[in-house]
Amino acid sequence: MSKPLHVAMSPLTCRIYAGHILRDGATWAANKTDVTGEACAAVAQHALEAGGTVTVTADGRPAYEITVKEVRHND
Repeated sequence: MSKPLHVAMSPLTCRIYAGHILRDGATWAANKTDVTGEACAAVAQHALEAGGTVTVTADGRPAYEITVKEVRHND
């Protein structure tokens, strides 16, 4: 059985990391990777595919609303 992948933001650096957590449930294992750019791009693409706005739930209740507008111009 493989360990579940954990994704979280560091409150100290505001960077998003992905990796595995040790058995204590709070400590990152040695393999954490900064995925900030990839994670933000994936969320933006997800929101655009959903019409530009998505609602994120926490504990089954709406907690955040993310709205995305594409600014890239193809010249």
